[in-house]
Amino acid sequence: MTGARSTAGDRVAPDRSIELCGVPLRGPVLNGSGTFDAIAARKAFGDALFERFPFDAFVSKTITLEPRQGNPPPRLWETPAGLINSIGLPNKGLEGFLGSDLPELRRVPVPLIVSVMGFSRDELGALVAATGQRDEVAMLELNVSCPNVETGLVMGADPAETARAVERVRSETEKPLIVKLTPNATDPCAVAGAAQDAGADAVSLVNTLKGMALHPKTREPWLGGSTGGVSGPAIRAIALEQVAAVAGSVEIPVIGMGGIASGRHAADFMAAGASAVAVGTESFRDPLAGRRIAAELADLSLTGIEAAPASTSV
Repeated sequence: MTGARSTAGDRVAPDRSIELCGVPLRGPVLNGSGTFDAIAARKAFGDALFERFPFDAFVSKTITLEPRQGNPPPRLWETPAGLINSIGLPNKGLEGFLGSDLPELRRVPVPLIVSVMGFSRDELGALVAATGQRDEVAMLELNVSCPNVETGLVMGADPAETARAVERVRSETEKPLIVKLTPNATDPCAVAGAAQDAGADAVSLVNTLKGMALHPKTREPWLGGSTGGVSGPAIRAIALEQVAAVAGSVEIPVIGMGGIASGRHAADFMAAGASAVAVGTESFRDPLAGRRIAAELADLSLTGIEAAPASTSV
């Protein structure tokens, strides 16, 4: 790797920059959609946020065609090694995003990736067409974890449904398309291959696993949405296996995520075949986790041990 001399003068900092789907990034650490609110963070910290922005590319909250209130509370449940969320994708809808959120997000000092989800292929097409034409948007993420109202099948769990979804939106934009895969598919490699063959430029995985929690007294579901998505360290081993399997089965870049909380974890995912990684649940505990993980990953690269066997600790 090439790089510039560090301020200490005794080490050469590695060049972290990568190119993802033709888009130059200063490094390989992204955020998981919906796990870091850049607009709220800027209101709290001002422009100082941009000087210490924790990610090398920023993924927006997932937007839908129409506004959504999200699921009723309670929405979160802590597990011994992670979190169950039942947020339900609250957002302002396409018009609200373009009119209100995008003017704020254009100030983020890294490439912007807009995450979209539709309940039909035509909804996805409309979202991609509208957001893909904006100069502020570098890439698009297709969140295909919802049921297609026309078939009842979850788009991202079925290879044929995934292919049809990507084919429908591919002609709507020349911007890179990242398909976000669900770990709940019977065969994630088949879904990833279908996405690739239909024109996807990259895939990201894993999204959350389905889970639930019961009220300690009533024994009824605790979460307002009854079930939710499990994330955090508890799913890291599952995520690592799926990333390795998918990376070995497709030629397009893979973005790995699922319980990444340190540079060591990020290095493991990249050793398994990921071109970049995304940090999610850890940002709830440490809002600057992305910056810390990137620094730890760079230190591992500097020492030349980034591909060493992982520690057994979590």
